[in-house]
Amino acid sequence: MSDYSVIDDRTEFEKACTLLAAGEGPVAVDVERASGFRYSQRAYLVQMFRRGAGVFLFDPPAIGDFSALQAAIGDLEWVFHAASQDLPSLHELGLYPASIFDTELGSRLLGSEGFGLAAVVEHALGIVLKKEHSAADWSTRPLPQSWLEYAALDVLYLIDVKEILAAQLAEAGKTEIAAQEFHATLVKPPKAPRVDPWRRLSGLHKARGARQLAVARELWTAREQYAEQIDVSPGRLVPDRSLLAAVLAAPTSKSALSAMKDFNGRASHTQLDRWWDAIQRGRTTDDLPQLRLRSDAPPPPRSWSDRNPEADLRYKAARPVVEAIAEELHMPTENLLTPDHLRRLAWEPPADLTAESIGDALTALGARPWQIAHTAQKIADAFVEGPQIESDAVEVAS
Repeated sequence: MSDYSVIDDRTEFEKACTLLAAGEGPVAVDVERASGFRYSQRAYLVQMFRRGAGVFLFDPPAIGDFSALQAAIGDLEWVFHAASQDLPSLHELGLYPASIFDTELGSRLLGSEGFGLAAVVEHALGIVLKKEHSAADWSTRPLPQSWLEYAALDVLYLIDVKEILAAQLAEAGKTEIAAQEFHATLVKPPKAPRVDPWRRLSGLHKARGARQLAVARELWTAREQYAEQIDVSPGRLVPDRSLLAAVLAAPTSKSALSAMKDFNGRASHTQLDRWWDAIQRGRTTDDLPQLRLRSDAPPPPRSWSDRNPEADLRYKAARPVVEAIAEELHMPTENLLTPDHLRRLAWEPPADLTAESIGDALTALGARPWQIAHTAQKIADAFVEGPQIESDAVEVAS
């Protein structure tokens, strides 16, 4: 396709804002980042389409201030595919929709086969989209023509898809369900910073003792700081496997670290002093990490039969009930109820096992009203009946 405009200067940006404001209906929105290449999750391209206006590909680094675009379309419905992935990057630009429609989430609620954009577009419109540039480095400048055409197609069909899905949701009696899910996505707060994010280091379970964990922490932190400084994905500097190899090998000198075949990556030798200093800090610090973090989350259910037998019975009774409800509603179980919510309820239920108390607990966990309406009573019943059935079976056996 060639019917799109690349916007990378202020004059063209202001014209595009005027055209979008004068268009018709909702606006389709997508964002391209450079995940896996850059440290940040900033937007390197923002695509928009509105009927009567056209397709616009905005270049955020070149444009800078997006306030005029927010003023032009901020009160419209924005149509996304997988909005939760794009909203944080848009918020960094000062772009906030008043309401959204999410074609990925809508497809899930309808129980469609395949939730990716290509699958949804093909299912709704019979149009085949190629997704060969989805993992490209969108910080590249200039962007190749084929990439720009790919990006334009990501929004060109979203309004048509939205109208088909909206009709299907209405026919299935799921319009209100979708509205609650879309709103929850829109207002969801940012994730709280992880405690000890260095524990995400792949293979860290192989480390032995607090001292090795301290070395791992310092290496991970040094890489993170340098990656942020130069805006490069950490794994492209030194892969996780290389950091872990240095932790486990415990080299006795900088030259020994340099000689390690398993310690590689584009910055493994150019920043050798940085990594050796981190190893030294880990070996000498008095601030040793805990071997394991305490968590308020329940342990894995496979251990419940020994650690908390009643919770195990509650969970085993309720899970198939929730799965059956999801099947009846023709949607994935995880969209009916977040799996962690059920696990937490089963592990530590309210004292009074009623639909109301289960509903209050689910509300506190973040469940939506429609989810509670479909599940609370049946979960309460399962929590009561599951352990009782087991108790009766034991009495009969004895």
